[in-house]
Amino acid sequence: MKQPPTKPNRPYGEIVNLLLSKKLLTKKQVDHSHRIRDKLKTSQNILEILKELKYITDEQIHQTIRDNILSLRIGDMLVELGLINEQDLLTALHIQSQSKPKRKLGEVLVDSKLLEEKKLLNTLSLQLGYEYTDVEFAKIDENIFRKIPLRHYESRSFIPLRIQDNKAVVCFADPLDNNAIRTVSNAMNMTVIPAISSRKSIITAIERLLPTDKTNKTTPNDDNAVTIVNNIITEAIELQDVSDIHIEPLSDRVRIRFRTDGVLVSYKNFPINIHASLSSRIKVLCKADIAEKRRHQDGRMLFVHKESEMDLRVSFYVTVFGEKIVLRLLNRQSELLNIDELGMPRLIRKKFINDALDRPSGVILITGPTGSGKTTTVYSCINYLNNSETSIITAEDPVEYVIEGIGQCSIDPKINLTFEETLRHIVRQDPDVVVIGEIRDRFSAEVAVQAAMTGHKILTTFHTEDSIGGLLRLLNMNIDAFLISSTVVCIVAQRLLRKICPQCAMPYTLTPKDFLRLGMKPEHLENAHFSKGTGCEFCRYTGYKGRIPVFEVLVLNEDVRDGLIQRRTSHQIRKISIESTNMVTLFEDGIYKAAAGITTIDEIMRCLPRFSKPRKLEEIKRLAGE
Repeated sequence: MKQPPTKPNRPYGEIVNLLLSKKLLTKKQVDHSHRIRDKLKTSQNILEILKELKYITDEQIHQTIRDNILSLRIGDMLVELGLINEQDLLTALHIQSQSKPKRKLGEVLVDSKLLEEKKLLNTLSLQLGYEYTDVEFAKIDENIFRKIPLRHYESRSFIPLRIQDNKAVVCFADPLDNNAIRTVSNAMNMTVIPAISSRKSIITAIERLLPTDKTNKTTPNDDNAVTIVNNIITEAIELQDVSDIHIEPLSDRVRIRFRTDGVLVSYKNFPINIHASLSSRIKVLCKADIAEKRRHQDGRMLFVHKESEMDLRVSFYVTVFGEKIVLRLLNRQSELLNIDELGMPRLIRKKFINDALDRPSGVILITGPTGSGKTTTVYSCINYLNNSETSIITAEDPVEYVIEGIGQCSIDPKINLTFEETLRHIVRQDPDVVVIGEIRDRFSAEVAVQAAMTGHKILTTFHTEDSIGGLLRLLNMNIDAFLISSTVVCIVAQRLLRKICPQCAMPYTLTPKDFLRLGMKPEHLENAHFSKGTGCEFCRYTGYKGRIPVFEVLVLNEDVRDGLIQRRTSHQIRKISIESTNMVTLFEDGIYKAAAGITTIDEIMRCLPRFSKPRKLEEIKRLAGE
């Protein structure tokens, strides 16, 4: 593979050089700022240091950029403003050099996930003094739109917004594109005032106004709907990392998005007039009421793909533009993860097995939000406990993993096979281990506690933010504190973080902002090896590929039980848990995995709750067993 082009080192930077030439800065001030930056243990933007020293102001920087915008290269400007780093720029330049036809640098940065489009547009708007408008939702006068010959809209890079003081305010995807500005100015025969909007927003607005789109829209019929629905589901299954399909009616189109590695990404857009056919087709497949369009509905279907069945749970939600449909893919897997493969650090895993799974009775709660991997953890525990001497019985909604040798029941409210009805009968089956798919209400919580008191081992899931939240939620369900402390033996809180793509991973140096977000100092993270994905074809230029779980395992001891019975606050119980059980929090496990180059600081901050200041990395490693 051709190596990215190298770039010569410059002592200052284009913006700083311009400030020096305008005598807004002195060489002495700039050299002093560089010496301060060199003393810092992390790299910091030189313009930020100059502002902190009050040598320069934001307005002076903005005005200098505006006065010299034609001579400034956008990549250099973004690096100097701290929006991207030198490595990001080199990567984007390399991708740009390989692109045919050649793309603009800003477009490459956004498509490669090196820079958020909204952040880029906001920065350009602020620095250049241009108006930032989301034209997708703006009211555009069709008479102004028609002033420009339709052939000029083929580039989909601009759209006129309004006439202001005999000048045309025009939104551009790239406000620095002088050719486009000149074209619009000549076509409208007036001076143009550039404004900024996202390319996607401009394309949507143009397609809404172009007459060709009004005559060429897909005609809705049953054949189209069947093909489209089949293609959407098939594509999601074949991508393998899609957990949910979102079909969303908007004012002018139907938007399809896939949740990939926990993040929603755009898939396709369809004309709005096909939405009713798509909705009806999906309702037929999942046996929902086709005639009902005013109330929310749920359903389930089995989709056959390449001689295997995929279970899909479907939700219809009534919105102002029609029914929003979400399909959750529930793969009835036959392969289970061994408990050693879950991703728990060595000492934490050993403690979980010895002090929780190997206990003869008690409640084990696996907590976390939807899509955090709770079911995978539960089934790994079942796989560990499953042997010829143990009777295991489950009540699930639905059965997601089929395991030989255990009694699995899939809830079906349509025939009155509800959780309540199933739980009343489950203890009569002489089980050793009872698996309850989810504690949903006080009744299921009481069944779990009562079964544990009679000598059963209970495995179940719970929707709470962290391990302490699981205890507090049981208290809020009016379960007696003494019963909770007597029966609950362990709570596992977990999340899924995106893993750095192994193909494009690069070493990453934390910035002062990163340390501030983590609440840690550089000396707290000694011997850490942080990384970040630059984006490549393998990861679809996201910088991430696959996901890894992080855990918080609380095994209740006497101190925690006493705190619970005494109705201590969540802060007090959390402090007791950390100090007396050596519990590693979700946030600390995230730092532990980021410091090993598995995930990023951005993922930690996006996904993990933080209730207390994290301990030093050295201490976290000791508790984890490294």
